[in-house]
Amino acid sequence: MMNWILKGAAVSLAAIMAAGTASAQDYTLNINTALATSDPLYAGLESLRDKIVEASDGRLAVQLFPNSQLGPDEDVLEQARTGAPVAVVVDGGRLAVYQKEMGILGAPFLASGYDGIRRVVTSDIFEGWVDDMAEGSGLQVLSFNWWQGERHLLTNKPIGGPADLEGIRMRTPGAPVWMGTIKAMGATPTPLPWAEVYSALSANVIDGAEAQFPAIVGAKLDEVISHVTKTGHINLITGLVTSAEWFNSLPEDLQKILRDEALAAGDVASYGTRDSLAAIETKLTESGVTVTEIDTAPFREATAPVYDELGYGELRDTVRGIAAGN
Repeated sequence: MMNWILKGAAVSLAAIMAAGTASAQDYTLNINTALATSDPLYAGLESLRDKIVEASDGRLAVQLFPNSQLGPDEDVLEQARTGAPVAVVVDGGRLAVYQKEMGILGAPFLASGYDGIRRVVTSDIFEGWVDDMAEGSGLQVLSFNWWQGERHLLTNKPIGGPADLEGIRMRTPGAPVWMGTIKAMGATPTPLPWAEVYSALSANVIDGAEAQFPAIVGAKLDEVISHVTKTGHINLITGLVTSAEWFNSLPEDLQKILRDEALAAGDVASYGTRDSLAAIETKLTESGVTVTEIDTAPFREATAPVYDELGYGELRDTVRGIAAGN
């Protein structure tokens, strides 16, 4: 197993080095994402790629690797920590292992929609977490305003409340905040890479998953599920995270350009996502998937203890206040 991991890491690093030397720019950043090119968020990454070249007068280039071409998010984060010129679009739950406070961004029913959570990830308190993570773990956030939508339940049976999830093996990322949320909702959390969800559902290895609308159609999960229950249990805000060592090696003007353009591109991606949701829901319905609105109060009540269990009880009120504009 260790040999396989090392071989995979070597292949990824070889791809990065090859991509980095393929251009004449002074610096090249290789961005990995689990998203398909059809996802609205990917348009934001394309905007970032184009704007960076323009703003830097060609000194800095961005190359995109969709569908996790450089490996799982966790592997790319570890490559970044070694100083590799890579970045990954990643959620706060996965970053909690490096900076605990980041995990609250993936906590249940924290905020709704994009504008509120954007206030959180552009706040002074969040920037403090960014600085601490860069210094303590070698990971630099470029921007964290890449909103992918609210997560819903994907199953092959109707779901009306927590009791209906009993015995359901539900795919989720392996981060504690995700695992705790899905368990509290009533299902059995089953960590799997996103790329394996389609085949796992097809083979009945899992009974369900949870995801935002763009990811459902991007992974063609409408082919292997029959019901989407709109719980909106996690408001999926993600960030563009790179190597602090590599970032600090850039001239100061390129550091500023990279962070400024990442924030602007995050808005392009997030508002594009927001504007696409109604059409995606219609597409799912037309493909035969039943999309259901339910009363989410039982799920809100069931997941409320997750904050205290993970040590976010006090922070919850502060972050919700920022999201509300208080």
